[in-house]
Amino acid sequence: MHMTWVKHICGRLESRFRYSNSIVYNNFPWPENPSEKQKAVVEEAAQRVLDTRQQFPGSSLADLYDPLTMPPALVKAHQELDKEVDLCYRPQPFPNERKRMEFLFELYEKYTAGLFTKQKTRRQQKRDQNIHTGDFD
Repeated sequence: MHMTWVKHICGRLESRFRYSNSIVYNNFPWPENPSEKQKAVVEEAAQRVLDTRQQFPGSSLADLYDPLTMPPALVKAHQELDKEVDLCYRPQPFPNERKRMEFLFELYEKYTAGLFTKQKTRRQQKRDQNIHTGDFD
């Protein structure tokens, strides 16, 4: 989920993501209410990723995550983790990355609704009231 967000929200420097805490990380829409059981399952799946990486002590992260040579066991562990994270957002799987991103944008919109409206001053409220009533003193 987070990498989908990163791919669409981050800027780029050359071919690298330009990751920012204020634009990307702090604005990432976390699941609304994951249960304790869901959190535990995600933690277990994340640990399996770490355990799988340890099966390849002579490999660097660059080696392990090279798309052409990534060990199948590590691919599988990440797929299982991704599935469990997705289930924290909703019970049905996302058919593709576009639907995942649409869901994240909708969740972001829900979380930020009302944050960017500023309070009207008394003068603005009075003006708006006069416009609605036709009373222009």
